Amino acid sequence: MAITDWPVEERPREKMLQMGPGSLSDGELLAIFLRVGVPGKTAVDLARELLSEFGDLRQLLDADLAVFSKIHGMGPAKYVQLQAALEVGKRYLEKSINAGDAITSPEKIKQFLKAKMRAYQQEVFSCVYLDNQHRILDYKELFYGTIDGASVYPREVVKQTLAFNAAAVIFAHNHPSGIAEPSQSDKQITERLVKALNLVDVRVLDHMIVGDDEVVSFAERGLL
Repeated sequence: MAITDWPVEERPREKMLQMGPGSLSDGELLAIFLRVGVPGKTAVDLARELLSEFGDLRQLLDADLAVFSKIHGMGPAKYVQLQAALEVGKRYLEKSINAGDAITSPEKIKQFLKAKMRAYQQEVFSCVYLDNQHRILDYKELFYGTIDGASVYPREVVKQTLAFNAAAVIFAHNHPSGIAEPSQSDKQITERLVKALNLVDVRVLDHMIVGDDEVVSFAERGLL
């Protein structure tokens, strides 16, 4: 049965228009970007097959063209469509904060960091520099590591913070595993950084860990 023969409330596009994008499953959202299926399969069938093959949306979107194209009916055109949709989403979230904006909501900075850091396959440590009114001065990625860790050097962090004349900072790093829970080493390096920056009168407002589905805040957990 073609999608056009389905009840209106079960067609992805019509469902989105009636109930909003949040009402759609991952498969239904993916079907909208695929637009058409292949002989014997609707776009929704194909989307579900892709999610089953790759496990979830992130692994599907992280796949390279060669791996993606192994699925029947998939090729450069559909690969480009999905990668373009992903990039549009990233750029939209990255524009959620700009230099000069004041940090008024933890959710805004979480969205920004998720857009910047979620897709990295290695651990990356970054810093958002703020003035004394908690307005954004800049965002910088400072250290790059492996799939399970990155070396962080407090002396370099202090040096960069002073170079921006920052009054406060928010640290962030990603967990390529997708699990955002703070490790013991995360807690230890945060303590070292707080002590180092206290010596130059710079406040550490938060340390956020970016995972697949959430961003964990040290401040919200009472870890700072």
